[in-house]
Amino acid sequence: MLSQTLRYAYFPGCVAQGACRELYQSTQALTQALGIQLIELKKAACCGSGTFKEDSQLLEDTVNARNIALAEELNLPLLTHCSTCQGVIGHVDERLKECQTKKPEYIQQVNGLLAKEGCLPYRGSTEVKHLLYALVTDYGLEEITKRVSRKLTGLKCAAFYGCYLLRAQKSMPYDDPYRPEAMENVFRAVGAEPIYYRGRTQCCGWPLASYATTESFKMAGTHIQDAIAAGADCLVTPCPLCHLNLDSRQPEVEKVIDKKLGLPVLHLPQLIALALGVRPEELGLERHIVSTKPVLEKLGF
Repeated sequence: MLSQTLRYAYFPGCVAQGACRELYQSTQALTQALGIQLIELKKAACCGSGTFKEDSQLLEDTVNARNIALAEELNLPLLTHCSTCQGVIGHVDERLKECQTKKPEYIQQVNGLLAKEGCLPYRGSTEVKHLLYALVTDYGLEEITKRVSRKLTGLKCAAFYGCYLLRAQKSMPYDDPYRPEAMENVFRAVGAEPIYYRGRTQCCGWPLASYATTESFKMAGTHIQDAIAAGADCLVTPCPLCHLNLDSRQPEVEKVIDKKLGLPVLHLPQLIALALGVRPEELGLERHIVSTKPVLEKLGF
């Protein structure tokens, strides 16, 4: 048993509160089922998803220094369930911590801008952690397994890590950035079978979607086809932007590659919550573009 309740400063991100509302919904359901306390950072701003630095690195650093400072005020780790948010905010935190010793004048500049807006200063006193690694390293797979009430026996799950989660930061203390196993270990913990395929750690194509749509959809189509060929019943992703390109746009992807796909795509907290006995209707599974009914039927719902 855990000796104390895990508490996090929760950064939900903007996509999970809009286009992927089911991710916000399922994260709440999962953490409640596990007894994890989330204190939502209501005043947090969009991380910029990597676009702020195209105009100004100082802009990206200042906006996200403020987000981190909100968590520091609570003396809690900043938790996000978005791989892109993890990549951006985690990278900013990593860079600013280096600057504290190597470029203290830059930290003063960032904090000076924050002070002008009445914001708390960045101190570098906390960490930025994705939900996946909070579950694996803080909560523990053994504890998750103890709480499984409906083993996902027979379900073949293909992880889609994407790129931001694994390689946006210089160091990845929780997993191998090129041969990760965290999600596959979670699958095993809830009774599902992990499926390995070529594209599981590659880019989903989302960053290209606004200016090279065809190439973006071809990338997504390749990953989905590879997962299907490997025998997957579903893709499971820890990133709402990957979800948008792989699920929401899968009908458009099918037109580009001229092939029917129909592979369900689940958010990681949805999958785990199903194993904990949370009802499908509490997880927003009906919101997906590609029907999740084949997954639910295989699990006996």
